[in-house]
Amino acid sequence: MTQVPGCVFCRICNGQDPTEVVYKDDEFVVFPDIKPASKHHYLIVTHEHIPNAKQLTQEHKSLVERLIQVGRQVLSERGADMTDVRLGFHWPPFNSIQHLHLHAISPASNMGFASRLIFRPGTWWFVSPEYVMSRL
Repeated sequence: MTQVPGCVFCRICNGQDPTEVVYKDDEFVVFPDIKPASKHHYLIVTHEHIPNAKQLTQEHKSLVERLIQVGRQVLSERGADMTDVRLGFHWPPFNSIQHLHLHAISPASNMGFASRLIFRPGTWWFVSPEYVMSRL
């Protein structure tokens, strides 16, 4: 798997950062967002260093499907309201970390004003997994 020196998410995936990991397998690591938008806000990060969702190709279709599956699984296992979920990716140049990650947020209806803007689907800066899949 490709790792980039100095990438905080690569460091977390390699266990070199003291972040609380709530899920880990051969492809993904999941941990709470450092600035949660709601009670449940997790980042599903790929072990492989892919810079962002815009870099994904047709070969990544199953990877995106698994990102979604893991995001929903972690939310469910952690007691999130599965009827009020927001999943999405920040779209370049509006991503602050250059390492692919899916945001999984619940309850979406409890997000504050700023979070509703930052994680508003269908904008130039935040896109749904369905949008990403449609581009592959």
